[in-house]
Amino acid sequence: MTEKQNPHIGSTFESWLDEQGLREEVTAAAIKEVIAAQLAAEMKKKGITKARMAEMMETSRAQIDRLLDPNNSSATLETLVRAAKVVGRQLRLELV
Repeated sequence: MTEKQNPHIGSTFESWLDEQGLREEVTAAAIKEVIAAQLAAEMKKKGITKARMAEMMETSRAQIDRLLDPNNSSATLETLVRAAKVVGRQLRLELV
């Protein structure tokens, strides 16, 4: 009796995402989640509340909530750069 081989053995999660056409979307969501977590961590480290962050960025508290929400992808690069600056960090992007 021959065993049926699993066609997915040796494949990667990345190749599955490519097959499903989801790789770019998942990658973008993961990057946003990491940046939101890093911003939140820096805010906590420096004792900056969301209200104070909004004040320092000259924006609304709702905008800060969206910025820190890992599921919200509406943050612009300009907003991310400003937020990074407020917490004493830089946003770095690169094409690879």
